[in-house]
Amino acid sequence: MTRDDLRIEKLRSILLSSFPQLTPESLHVVKSPYRVCPLGAHVDHQLGLVTGMTVDRNVLLVYAVHPKPEVRLLSVNFPGQVSFSLDDIPAKQELDWGNYARGAAYALKKKYTLSNGIIGVIEGNLPVGGLSSSAAVGIAYLLALEQANNIKPDPIANIEWDRQIENEYIGLNNGILDQSTILLSETNKLLCLDCQDSRYELVPPAPSLPSFNILVVYSGISKFLGKTGYNSRVAECHLAALELYRLARNQDPPDQLRLRHISVEEFRRFSGQLNVVSKKRSSHFFGELQRVQQGMEAWRQGDLDSFGRLMTASGASSIENYECGSPHLITIYELLRSLSGVYGTRFSGAGFRGCCIAFIDPEHAPAICRRIEKEYPRRHPDIADVFEIHVCNMDHGARIL
Repeated sequence: MTRDDLRIEKLRSILLSSFPQLTPESLHVVKSPYRVCPLGAHVDHQLGLVTGMTVDRNVLLVYAVHPKPEVRLLSVNFPGQVSFSLDDIPAKQELDWGNYARGAAYALKKKYTLSNGIIGVIEGNLPVGGLSSSAAVGIAYLLALEQANNIKPDPIANIEWDRQIENEYIGLNNGILDQSTILLSETNKLLCLDCQDSRYELVPPAPSLPSFNILVVYSGISKFLGKTGYNSRVAECHLAALELYRLARNQDPPDQLRLRHISVEEFRRFSGQLNVVSKKRSSHFFGELQRVQQGMEAWRQGDLDSFGRLMTASGASSIENYECGSPHLITIYELLRSLSGVYGTRFSGAGFRGCCIAFIDPEHAPAICRRIEKEYPRRHPDIADVFEIHVCNMDHGARIL
């Protein structure tokens, strides 16, 4: 049996023992993978170009259809039971793991009547932070509630509903990269997404692309994203767009202006007149646009060396221009970029907590892991008991098994 098969059997056992009225035949399974973004960091909320892929680590939700409009949930990762009525969805509760289930119901109820609920148990097998575990969880609940109520949307609809979970219900001002990658990815293809119009391309690599692993190094630092600098960075990018627009066009900007609405030529011409923060944020945005375009071509050509160098440059710009990265994450990034067998590395996610990722040569994986295991806790003894290293591969997007 695979690792996921064993986890599914464990979750089935927990659910059947916790809810004796259920039968084995009534159970369904959602697999919702975690995602990484090798290029296109911190630009989705500015309608930029991004890349993504899913890995073979995931959120699993085992559930049965409840014939009443009620949701009852257990979690392997968090204590307590979540219960609520679909007829009266509660407001967000601070630091409550049930928020994403309630948010999924909130989003779907804008269009559909939810007559059936679910009874389920959920588990993730990577630490929270930097791999879009929140989007993976939200999508898992969306797929389950849709199946329970015979709703058959396309992935684009679920991308929007998960955005509503995050933006409207949770209150996090992120873009559509996370849920798009989780829903649209295919094994061995690079997802390239234009966040301005939601057009996407699944780019197969050239046959000459070397084999690689996706290394995930969890820093040991987990903090809710809404209490980090994430939302302030989004606001700073918006201010940079406003400044550039006024400088370039000498008129009042339109509503919902983003950096993507500024041309590269306008940025180059007027960036020298920006304040320090606006110049840094916009420099990162336009640098990432170029790196994504170059990275797509490198992937098509099977040039993993060039793709990796672009990843590492993205990581450097995240630190220098976007000014994210805790001391722990910067240590991991600097360690990885110095090691043989690492094609490229950068933060995964917003960069204030969570993980670093790297594309690595599988033959070097044991040596890279040993070096991180030795050096990282020596420099940061506070996380010696909680940091983790995972060697992953690409996987398919979210689905009901």
